[in-house]
Formats: sequence, C-alpha cells, structure tokens
Amino acid sequence: MSQHGKRPVVFARYLALAWCGLIVYGSLHPFSGWRDSGVSPWAFLESAWPRYWTVFDLVTNVAVYVPLGFFLALALLRLPGRFTAACLAVLLGGTLSLGLETLQNWLPSRIPSNLDLACNTLGGLIGAVWAHIVGPRVFARLEALAHRLLAPVAHGELGLTLLGLWLIVPLSPEILLFGAGDLRQLLGFTPAIPFSVDRYALIEAGITACNAVAVGLILGQLLARTWVAYLLVPLFLIGGLAIRMLGAAVLVGPGEAMAWLTPGARQGLLAAAAVLALTLWLPTRAGLLLAALALLAGTVLVNLAPPNPYSEAALAAWRQGHFLNFNGLTRLVASLWPFLALPFLLLTLRGPQPRST
Repeated sequence: MSQHGKRPVVFARYLALAWCGLIVYGSLHPFSGWRDSGVSPWAFLESAWPRYWTVFDLVTNVAVYVPLGFFLALALLRLPGRFTAACLAVLLGGTLSLGLETLQNWLPSRIPSNLDLACNTLGGLIGAVWAHIVGPRVFARLEALAHRLLAPVAHGELGLTLLGLWLIVPLSPEILLFGAGDLRQLLGFTPAIPFSVDRYALIEAGITACNAVAVGLILGQLLARTWVAYLLVPLFLIGGLAIRMLGAAVLVGPGEAMAWLTPGARQGLLAAAAVLALTLWLPTRAGLLLAALALLAGTVLVNLAPPNPYSEAALAAWRQGHFLNFNGLTRLVASLWPFLALPFLLLTLRGPQPRST
C-alpha cells in the first residue's frame, strides 16, 4: 500500500483516538469529588426509566457517539470480513460508554444511566453503519485528495488531527484570540504582569500573531504545493475567526459576537498575515522550525499576559448557562494544544520530506 493509500486509515485512527479523548473528558468532567456511594457500580443497568430526561439529552447522547462509531469503523475498515469493522466499532463504542457510565458512580456531579448507555451505543451503531455504507467511497476520495493536496511529511496525519482539534480553541470566548497554552488556571498561577491598556494590547497582538503564524505554517507545510498553501491557509484561519464569532454569540450573547476583535487582536492578525505571506514558501524543515518557535513564543506570552476584565465577564456569563462541561472541555484543549503540537513538530523535523512548489 502506498503512503497516500495508508493515510486515510491512519488519519481515521487519529480522529477516533482524539474523539475518544474528548468523550472521556466530557463524560468525567470536572474530575473532582470522587467518593464511594456504597452502591454497586452496575446497579444503573437494572434501573427503571430515569425520572428526569429531555429530548435534548437523548439526542446529544446519540449524536456524540455517531462520529466515534464512524471514525472507528473507518479505522478498522481494512480488517478481513464484510461486517467486522462495523461490529467492532459498535462493540468498542458501547464498551467505552459502559466504562464511563460505571466510573460516574464515583462522581457526585454525574448520574450513571442505562438510558445514556443505550443512546451512546445507538450513536455508535449509526456511525458504524454510516461508515460501512459510505466507507469505500470515503477512502477513495480521501486517497485522491491526499495525493493532490498533501505533502509526504512524516506524521502528517497527526498534524491534520491536531489542526482539527485547534478549531476548538477559538470556541472559548474567555481566552484571548487564538490564545492557546495558558496553564495558569490549571496550575494556579497568577498573572506576572499588571494590567495596563497599552501593555495589554501589545501582548494580545503578540499572542494572536504568534499562534496564527504557527497554525498557518503547520497547515502550509502539510500541503503539497505552495500555491495551495496560499489559498487554504487564509481560509482555515478565517474559519477559526468565524468559529470565534459564533462561539461568542451563542455562549455569551449575540451582542458579544465581535467583542473579541480588539485593537490588539486586529494588529496581531495583520502582523500574522504579513509574516505568513513571506514564509509560506519556505522549505518544510524551515517552515516547521519557524512554526515551533512561534508556538513557543505565543505560549510564553499567553502565560505572562495580564488579566482581562472582558475574559472574566465572559467566563462568568458562560458558566451561568448550560455549557459548563463544554466550557471545561474547550478550555482544556486550548490549554494543552501547544504541548500536543510541539512534540508533533519535533517528530516531523527529524525527517521531513521536501515539498514541491
């Protein structure tokens, strides 16, 4: 099998693993208050229909597992047997749901439910059946697309998966634009630099520019041709801005849809556009090295940034809504993304192949 022929399989495996991690975090958040209730961990399997439930909860529990079943079935599609991949995908999805529902017995904020287990398994089944029906066509199209657009960069599938995860970062309205890597909340640190308007705007511009340049260069170096990079990188970053706008409007309020577009953010975007225009043509090794440096600089700056009153207000408004678990998930991804991307860059820098122009 050619390198491009393997890519859809490897990419599906990375996507399945990433989606599994998101489900685990969302199901066990906030990971605190663990205690033994004295009830059998599997008592929920024999429970009656839950007293409190909503159609939204049922649809959500099904929908969350549909992508998992789809990705798992695609990742296993080359196993022998016509229905092997789909059956294993359903089994793995159901087993994951059973394990997570069982663990929720020890979390006071979560209630295990056989209805949730049934909905999750149904979602995995729908995704697996969908993959079984469209899987061969999906693989054929992905192989053709990989051959046309993607460079033979080492661990390129992991890079694409990380870029997909990065699209979660702009959904956090309480963080600075593209401000990934802030560990202060996780580690209990306080801002090192006091707030002032000029100082804050300068740091905000630096954070926005460094992260946009890093993401743009990662995507650009994964693409096979420079002209494709100059086309798709701006579209990808514009997509990130659209997600930011949508997230602020839905999670905070319609009036806050553009509140993130501060003078510092605008300056950072302009600076990133100028830098990317001059660097997307760089050879693979030089481009990925510059991406790593930009990512490191952005991570340092975001951990030095003074507190932002708007961020605190946005976070308070969000926590008062119905998205507390989603808030924890997006914040975790935003905090850890650079520390997932940097190992990928280091691995890729060990032996990247040149990109054609």
